[in-house]
Amino acid sequence: MWFASTTASARLSSDDPLARAEALLADGRASEAAGTLQLLIERGRAGLLARLMYARALSQAGDSDAALEAARETALMFPGIAAVAVGLGEALLRAGTLAIAIAEFQRALRIDPQLAEGRFLLGCAWLEAGEPEKALQAFDEIPADAAPSELPEKIAEAEQMRVLSRSNPRYVRHLFDQFATDYDARMLGQLAYSAPGILRELASLVIPDLQAHSLDVLDLGCGTGLTGLEFRDIARRLDGIDLSPSMLEKARAHGIYHELAVADVENLPGAREPYELVLAADTLVYLGDLRATFASVSTQLKPGGFFLFTVEREVEGDGFSLGPKRRWRHSENYLRGEADRLRYTIVGLVKCSPRTEAGVPVEGFAVALQKSK
Repeated sequence: MWFASTTASARLSSDDPLARAEALLADGRASEAAGTLQLLIERGRAGLLARLMYARALSQAGDSDAALEAARETALMFPGIAAVAVGLGEALLRAGTLAIAIAEFQRALRIDPQLAEGRFLLGCAWLEAGEPEKALQAFDEIPADAAPSELPEKIAEAEQMRVLSRSNPRYVRHLFDQFATDYDARMLGQLAYSAPGILRELASLVIPDLQAHSLDVLDLGCGTGLTGLEFRDIARRLDGIDLSPSMLEKARAHGIYHELAVADVENLPGAREPYELVLAADTLVYLGDLRATFASVSTQLKPGGFFLFTVEREVEGDGFSLGPKRRWRHSENYLRGEADRLRYTIVGLVKCSPRTEAGVPVEGFAVALQKSK
């Protein structure tokens, strides 16, 4: 929060506990500030400002759980006050609970549309969620005379995010953290999701002498584990990575993965041992330029290993484009060119429909690449 700056006489030597706590926060001594404010609260001498500052001090001290509890308690004591909603939103943001944090900032602005601090933090939250357009809209509505010093840096970050040839990892994480609860029902029912089964059939066609529990398999963007379930019968070892911790928790509940980790497909962690098979079902649709991913996957594969994936089909050009649902589409020529550049052999490339959208089949490709031996 933007607390008013103290005068020189109200610095660390002040007899006013609130001013002293503020000075401690400004000096980077958040734990001491929290202790000072806690004493005020315990003695019944803490007003609204002290309680708001207490939650912030706890957050800055790294105790996000205590900060969130303090912010929620303040919200119960002072309902309907915009600054309180901002304080709760800030605690939620620091705790990584993005969706609820955004809702609290929006609530604060409904109470007080002129609250510049709430507008700035809403923009920061949209940035954290990988939504640069929404962030820039929030930043643009901050009056010039109320703009914080960090605003130009945040605007530059949002502008840079807009021109990336991939969906921002924070956007993907935010999206799937929100979907985790009902992801399987939504995908298998409403969207007729079939990418895992399509890749399983493709594997049977292109991998010679496929046998039970014979391959070490890495599942990219494993989500809740739907692809893992299709391939567990041939996996000697099955590992998975995803950007969403909430999705990984769902995958872990299946009990089929040996290891699960939060990671980005463009920068995969070093493999314990190279894999014979890497899978990406409906994962590469969040990437435009696939060069870094193809290269990263190559580091995970044994010579002669296979990389199987689905993409949505670009039907008009020879490259890739961003569709209306913020999912990238790739042309056949682009896929062939990048595979050749990274010295993969295309052993399978077939048209398919990995899912539906509004009841209409989505055009796509199922692709099987083999790493050079």
